[in-house]
Amino acid sequence: MEAFMAAVIGILFGISVYLMLSKSLLRVILGTALISHAANLMLMTVGLLKRGGPPILTEGVTAYVDPIPQALILTAIVIGFGVTGLILVIAYRAYQELGTDDLDKLRGVHPDA
Repeated sequence: MEAFMAAVIGILFGISVYLMLSKSLLRVILGTALISHAANLMLMTVGLLKRGGPPILTEGVTAYVDPIPQALILTAIVIGFGVTGLILVIAYRAYQELGTDDLDKLRGVHPDA
């Protein structure tokens, strides 16, 4: 199962890097959101998610689920949602003011030069 999850995480990281390297501001925002989801999935895979086991250590249980990665992932989801919302609002405002979402035009770089 870990090999499958590693492949999925690698694909998600690859897609997010591809999106972040494009010229459209919306694609860059989607790429940053996707890379945060891939990082959360990586934390969950590294934390050895075990189904059916109790989350705390009791007598007679030899394996348990570590709650620290789950708490980190929950915190990362909330922070990622807030940052993505903020970036979307800033991008919308920039589009209203400048009329474009092309990153070269937002920087003032002319492709002809």
